[in-house]
Amino acid sequence: MNVKICTETFGSRNPSNIETYIKLGGYQAWKNILKNRTSKLDIISKIKNSGLRGKGGAGFLTGLKWSFIPPDSKIINSGLPSKQKYLVCNSDESEPGTCKDRDILRYNPHSVIEGMLIACYAIGATVGYNYLRGEFINEQWIIFNQALKDAYENNLVGNNILSTNISINIFSLIGAGAYIVGEETAMLESIEGKRGMPRIKPPFPAIKGLFGQPTIINNTETLSTVPKIILNGDDWYKNIGIDSSEGVKMFSMSGHISKPGNYEIPLGTPFSELLELSGGMLNSNKIKAVIPGGSSVPVVKGEIMMDTNMDYASILKVGSMLGSGGVIVMDESTCMVSILHRISRFYYSESCGQCTPCREGTGWLYKILTNIINGKATNNDLEQLDRIASQIEGHCICALGDAAAMPVRSFIKNFWEEFEYYVDRKESMVS
Repeated sequence: MNVKICTETFGSRNPSNIETYIKLGGYQAWKNILKNRTSKLDIISKIKNSGLRGKGGAGFLTGLKWSFIPPDSKIINSGLPSKQKYLVCNSDESEPGTCKDRDILRYNPHSVIEGMLIACYAIGATVGYNYLRGEFINEQWIIFNQALKDAYENNLVGNNILSTNISINIFSLIGAGAYIVGEETAMLESIEGKRGMPRIKPPFPAIKGLFGQPTIINNTETLSTVPKIILNGDDWYKNIGIDSSEGVKMFSMSGHISKPGNYEIPLGTPFSELLELSGGMLNSNKIKAVIPGGSSVPVVKGEIMMDTNMDYASILKVGSMLGSGGVIVMDESTCMVSILHRISRFYYSESCGQCTPCREGTGWLYKILTNIINGKATNNDLEQLDRIASQIEGHCICALGDAAAMPVRSFIKNFWEEFEYYVDRKESMVS
């Protein structure tokens, strides 16, 4: 099934242009809401019923998340200084293997803006921030800001939008390149001008978020999907998915494949079809392993993935997660020890250092894997790897500790013989 929601403008002559977006039905959902004074609860209900999940990694139901924002009466009674609410778009796409949000910001920025406007309206926020990854400082940052300028000039954003007395202002911010600010509360700290470090929860952002006010944080792809759901209906979106899956998902395909890139497909599509869509294995090599949701999720053996569908439940059944949709495909020439060594180096360098298990544990994981690569490890070190990873997992404020631990445990479990071979013979099994 050919589905184009977030990717609808991709391939257009001027994909980021506001005229291109409007010709394809862009901003119609937002205009309808303003014209009809659509109930906020109706919008939240429609998003909830559509089954739209957060597409940044957690997969939490978007409509349910929006419903956590307390009504104004509760905010006043809680003693908070005002009824101000915020929306934050998480465009800090830093997960290795993932590059879908980058292309949405480049080729369909107005869908993000419209999605942010609808979300702001639904939760009662008058201010929205789009926080972009530091490495997006050039193309994505420039294109999004131009799109935002055009939306302001057309009175689709700002004060007294289309003479309705409704005011919503959207601002863009650029990070400094830290992976950790992809965690929602660390992002809030960064927006406030502080060091990007995760907060202890509860309280959750929906109750006490940006500047101490109720805040909703959604991923770029998630918000980009919202306008089409509002325009076409919750049943329309729900029925796109295959079997019991709802909706669509963008997958960033990389690794040993013929046509790397971003592919938007119905959830529930067999992985084998997604692989075929991306040109199949490079040089017709045999598939060995797949990381289905970005480097932080457990690896799956290739033959198992070939019989698995791309949806949340199916990926969970084979011991991994859909995550951010960063699909890394590896063929038989891949040294799994070297891959894990590189992954561990990343999480060691990106740990913010706030939690002892993560700060110390990621360092030890990387040191042991370095010893294996350098031929200095023992069989006891392999047991230590799993032991250290288990002591990190579930013992940190945010999910970075889990992100560092899960690949280690899954690589060792699924490819034990390669690690044992490397330790015993001081060289790779596939070299």
